[in-house]
Amino acid sequence: MCNGCEKGMRVACAGAPPGRAGRQWRVGTVIRPRAVLCAIAAVAALGFGQAASAQLPAVQLPNLPRVDLPAVTQTATDTVTGTVNGVTDRLGVERLADLRQLRIRELLRTQRANVERDPAGAPILRAEIVAFSPTAAALDNARAAGFTVARERVLEGLDARVVVLRAPENMSTRRALSRLRAIDPNGAYDFNHIYLDSGDVEAEVSPANAEQTDRSTPTETAATRIGLVDGGVDATHPVFEGALIHRHGCADKAIASAHGTAVASLLIGRSERFHGAAPDAELYAADVYCGLADGGAVDAVVEAISWIARERVPVINVSLVGPRNVALEGAVRAVIARGFIIVAAVGNDGPASPPLYPAAYPGVVGVTGVDARQKALVEACRGPQVTFAAPGADMAAALLAPSFAAVRGTSFAAPIVAGLLAARMREPDARAARQAVAELVSQAVDLGAKGVDETYGNGLVGGAIRTEPVVALVGPPAATVAGSARR
Repeated sequence: MCNGCEKGMRVACAGAPPGRAGRQWRVGTVIRPRAVLCAIAAVAALGFGQAASAQLPAVQLPNLPRVDLPAVTQTATDTVTGTVNGVTDRLGVERLADLRQLRIRELLRTQRANVERDPAGAPILRAEIVAFSPTAAALDNARAAGFTVARERVLEGLDARVVVLRAPENMSTRRALSRLRAIDPNGAYDFNHIYLDSGDVEAEVSPANAEQTDRSTPTETAATRIGLVDGGVDATHPVFEGALIHRHGCADKAIASAHGTAVASLLIGRSERFHGAAPDAELYAADVYCGLADGGAVDAVVEAISWIARERVPVINVSLVGPRNVALEGAVRAVIARGFIIVAAVGNDGPASPPLYPAAYPGVVGVTGVDARQKALVEACRGPQVTFAAPGADMAAALLAPSFAAVRGTSFAAPIVAGLLAARMREPDARAARQAVAELVSQAVDLGAKGVDETYGNGLVGGAIRTEPVVALVGPPAATVAGSARR
């Protein structure tokens, strides 16, 4: 029966040629389909053809050598999931890590008359220099050198001011900065850098109705208050129904943006399908873009921070990133010294990139993002500026009303931490700020290397605040919706 079997078989059968029976399998031998069918036919013939007259002869099974398979470890599991999710991860690092540079190049292409690069490649407003709290004598000397005051912003909450000086005609921006620093060596001068958001919503900024008003206003002031420096917020989105939102900037016009709306929803949003970190909080939202392609200049960012400080809102979320700047540094230092907490996204330029600001300033709570597997986003910046990790991918946020969108980036992790800290702060106070951060540290889930590290900081907080995109779009089971209406 076995004469027609393929030589690849290594099992003994009745009638096989001498020497073939009892042969052991060799590691790596391929069992061919035809051989398997041959074996099945042989067994069937023996079983049915000889059942009436004789017992089946004893068949000696071959002695198989022991093959030790590699143990499945966490590393092996990560390798497999990395292969499966590698497409997403590669897209994330290739897309988000380069997204800011792509936006900078597009900004330079479309706004060539107003925007250029500084020596390090960061975008700046052409021919503009910011001076942080310059003296009257310094301004007089600047005017004598041909500079003019383009605008001045009084930082009431910080007892400071920012003056934007315009360079004389035919003087480059780089030369203008060098000239002012030479005129006033003790002054604080820098380029007027442009700061960009630190996440991907995949939606364009869209102007809202200038007559837009916020949704229903609560009769009582919320106990928790949070500040937001970002693009405009679409207060007509259902997740903000019943919320109290104070707007600032853009001549009091409501100019909604996708990024600002998404971040705000992760701060105070609430619906039957979705909730942010502090859904009962009162929001102070400063728009530093006003729908302009070249918006987000440092003088606007600094003024927005000072407005929130003036309103004595204890926690300020900044999901924007850019280079070090003396005006921003001065404002951040003044705010922190007064007992405020600034929470900022660390950025998505990649783990080997230089630190981004304001997250990298001393005292700022820098936040990185993790995915649904509690793995750090591959595109997230790393370093000592990372204080906490929070959900930053595989989750939904509000888009321009009434939509939701899947979001990714450290921009969307920062508001989760800001909301958790705001719940512990009623007024700006340095001691209370330290205590609030310490309490959150005590609740953090340690990830990565044991203890504080440059990838996850003190660990993960707010893990339960992630709303999966499918839930936001379709809705959770009815049993999970109870009690989700804004109180």
